[in-house]
Amino acid sequence: MHIHILGICGTFMGGVAALAREAGHRVTGCDSGVYPPMSEQLRALGIELIEGYGADQVSLRPDAWVIGNVVSRARLADGAPRYPLMEAILDGGLPYISGPQWLAENVLQGRHVLAVAGTHGKTTTTSMLAWILEHAGLQPGFLVGGVPTNFGISARLGGGKYFVIEADEYDTAFFDKRSKFVHYRPRTAVLNNLEFDHADIFEDLAAIERQFHHLVRTVPASGRVVVNGLEESLARVLHAGVWSEVRTFGATNSDFTAVGEPGHFDVLSKGLPVAQLDWDLSGVHNQLNALAAIAAADHVGVAPAACAAALAKFLNVRRRMEVRGTVNGVTVYDDFAHHPTAIRTTVDGLRRKVGAQRILAVFEPRSNTMKLGSMKAQLPWSLEQADLAFTHRTNLGWDPAESLLPLGDRAHVSDDIAQLLANVLAAVQPGDHILCMSNGSFGGIHGLLLQALAERA
Repeated sequence: MHIHILGICGTFMGGVAALAREAGHRVTGCDSGVYPPMSEQLRALGIELIEGYGADQVSLRPDAWVIGNVVSRARLADGAPRYPLMEAILDGGLPYISGPQWLAENVLQGRHVLAVAGTHGKTTTTSMLAWILEHAGLQPGFLVGGVPTNFGISARLGGGKYFVIEADEYDTAFFDKRSKFVHYRPRTAVLNNLEFDHADIFEDLAAIERQFHHLVRTVPASGRVVVNGLEESLARVLHAGVWSEVRTFGATNSDFTAVGEPGHFDVLSKGLPVAQLDWDLSGVHNQLNALAAIAAADHVGVAPAACAAALAKFLNVRRRMEVRGTVNGVTVYDDFAHHPTAIRTTVDGLRRKVGAQRILAVFEPRSNTMKLGSMKAQLPWSLEQADLAFTHRTNLGWDPAESLLPLGDRAHVSDDIAQLLANVLAAVQPGDHILCMSNGSFGGIHGLLLQALAERA
């Protein structure tokens, strides 16, 4: 089969492309600004990439057009379609399908799917769970919205019956406004947490809870729903109906709990010690992620002690508190945190690790939700454990300086990344930790910081 993927360089669609190629299909694709690292990974797999969405691509005549959710019916200022290829597909009555549906029908069918959903921690928990199953010899397939360091790739078919997938609540495609995860039909579903996010497509938290309930509806009676017992929003999701075995984690009365600090703790199952985990990760959020992965792996027969043995060798996902370098006693980190809660837990994790040493939190309000200003009131709360906070106001319809007023002179707001870089360099001291947080490239600020610090030597 030949499939042509529109929006192929996105993390999810790139993973779909890699799986399709591994399955023996001919894969081509297009995107705007075909960009690395995904472009490099896909070309290394023998996948032909085309720049842009020109209508002339219909001459490829694939068996199916697989549509990413970046594609829309939007028009440019002059009235021309933003995605001419999609218009040509529709005009020609050509066969098209969304990425999640293609994945469900061609990869997940007949597999025991373990899906990890939640506002935060999806990528990390999915990577933990895949690594646990790999360590147990189960050879799982997986699709992760990042690059798990233990594997070095974001997707593979695997050799066993299990498939671990990061289950995103974002919508499927312009023609299918259901959340992606509704397509996956998991037998093991992890509901890691649930907060309001994606303000560009969801009106309120209740709208997202409804989508999570739709996911719960797809889990069979013989399946398991693993739920964070600390989340009231998830309690409401289950109250709407659940037809499967439920296992909770996190709360004092949960099925799976932790006793001890995040870097070294005992795992309890129904109050009884079943494992001990000593690892390099920090932060309560990672402790909870580990409990979620352990509870999910337990459903497929991997004992908690074996899970802990695997997690002791777990290497965190790239861009999750990733050390990009240390120069003259200053350490620069890269992290994907872009929601206020994620920012807070990331800063907290670093604070637990470095103690009283100074943390310079440098964040970019880049996600659609942040650009809309829906979360601006939470920013002082998310950054309160940082010694200094830096951001910029580029492409925003609101002023971060007003939102960060409660931080006083600890907050610094710049007009652009160049000014932001200068402000950070003016404030940094030997022994500091610079924590850069964005769901994008952040203008390569990590490398620029390290280069400038090296030039000072």
